[in-house]
Amino acid sequence: MVAVRYETAFKLYPYQKVAAQSGPAQRHPVVIVGGGPVGLALALDLGQKGTPALVLDDHDGAGLGSKAICFAKRTLDIANRLGVSTPMVDKGVVWNVGKVFHGDNRLFEFNLLPEDGHRNPAFINLQQPYFERFLVDEIHNAQAAGAPIEIRGRNAVSTLSQHDGYVTLKVDTPDGPYELEADYLIACDGARSLIRDQMGLSFDGRVFEDNFLIADVKMKADFPTERWFWFEPPFKDSGQSALLHKQPDDIWRIDFQLGWDIDREKELDPDRIRARVDAMLSSQSGTVPNYELEWTSIYTFQCRRMKTFRHGPVLFAGDSAHQVSPFGARGANSGVQDADNLGWKLDLVLKGIADDALLDTYSTEREHGADENILNSSRATDFMTPKTEVSQTFRNAVLDLAGKHAFARPLVNSGRLSVPCAYDGFALFGEDALNGPAISRPGAPCPDAPVGDGFLLDHLAGVFTLLSIGGQAPDAVSAAGLTTQSVHIDAPSPELAARYLGETKQAIYLIRPDQHVVARWADYDPQTIAKALAHAIGKAP
Repeated sequence: MVAVRYETAFKLYPYQKVAAQSGPAQRHPVVIVGGGPVGLALALDLGQKGTPALVLDDHDGAGLGSKAICFAKRTLDIANRLGVSTPMVDKGVVWNVGKVFHGDNRLFEFNLLPEDGHRNPAFINLQQPYFERFLVDEIHNAQAAGAPIEIRGRNAVSTLSQHDGYVTLKVDTPDGPYELEADYLIACDGARSLIRDQMGLSFDGRVFEDNFLIADVKMKADFPTERWFWFEPPFKDSGQSALLHKQPDDIWRIDFQLGWDIDREKELDPDRIRARVDAMLSSQSGTVPNYELEWTSIYTFQCRRMKTFRHGPVLFAGDSAHQVSPFGARGANSGVQDADNLGWKLDLVLKGIADDALLDTYSTEREHGADENILNSSRATDFMTPKTEVSQTFRNAVLDLAGKHAFARPLVNSGRLSVPCAYDGFALFGEDALNGPAISRPGAPCPDAPVGDGFLLDHLAGVFTLLSIGGQAPDAVSAAGLTTQSVHIDAPSPELAARYLGETKQAIYLIRPDQHVVARWADYDPQTIAKALAHAIGKAP
């Protein structure tokens, strides 16, 4: 990405010299490199569980610029478990509806969450610096309550060396370098990961020969809070596609697809950018409101990932492990799901409850998630930018049909928007002895639903949970050093019944700390559940 500048939006963790910078290297259970959404979410999750986490970041807060703005419902559900979703949703621009255009014609619109009974919306638009600030605010709350979390700003890792069972890091600071050690090092340091480069690890995939112009525009406008996407937009010099999104603080994100063979310096000229923005705005409202260009950049993108996300005591998460196009909002959202998957596993390993091999399942499960995102991202880009005359003819035929017939609309791909990953058939999951709804099958994340005055996911508090619906409230189950919490719902709401019972009258669900269903049954059998609980952390029954 070529950007205009780098500045700090929020100074969240100013540099402070610590005693550990003098004397011998200190050992830490978990060191997280990178203070973005993924690293901060992981640190907060670990700290709330009582596992110490140290975050090292080469800056002292969230940076300005072209970063993630679309946060999906699954990310907000994870944020709710961490205690931080309310300020995010309150600050963010809530949207469920998108509209797709071809030239001057509006083809159709879609609603990503047409049903009721969820705490969180399908998406919010929220600039990444706010997302990070709210995470840091909650980290401060957790620290005040005794959570063992530390963030060191302007602590830049320069080198690392891997030993048998731990890692040594050299860290540069304004007061000079120092060394520390980590039982586990989590690299959340982005697509240009220094940790990955230092270890000489590959990052393979596909480079897309296209350029996109981003303009963050500050203006007062009456456009609805929806995602608008144009194929072959009608406004002058608009490129092959365009996208319009509203953000908080009267900021609008505009993307123009420019093609591959461009003069970047020319395209970044403010007058040329203004001409493009003026043409878009005047085509929609007939006038051009007063606006300011807050941020502009041109980016290309790649879809790629590491071969494996685990290398002994070093694990990779977020953009350091996998990279996708921005279309579909899969980058930061999939990274937060990485943290959600890894946090409880690290916690159990460090507490001696689970074997170190449990961390291998983080790698296999999230590699599956990355492959799913890369596939969807690549297909979206191929649809948006046909590479041959035949594919161009097919794409335009689909667009023409989609404007007239509903059956063709699922074929239109302007960026398949982020959905939660399900781990169908993976090793830690057990049997489906319920014949219940597919939405809550083993491997899937729990769908939300109303429960009393709140919602179901409020009751799934980051531990193994035995959820019983209907019938009698069963006892908790213990196995392999774990004891489930029990949540019983005697009279389910219609939404809960539809999403968890289907045609059955009662059900038992075993749910992981990351709110994925382990197994489910029609009846309570503590021995069967105990076997599934042990199996869920990789131990023999």
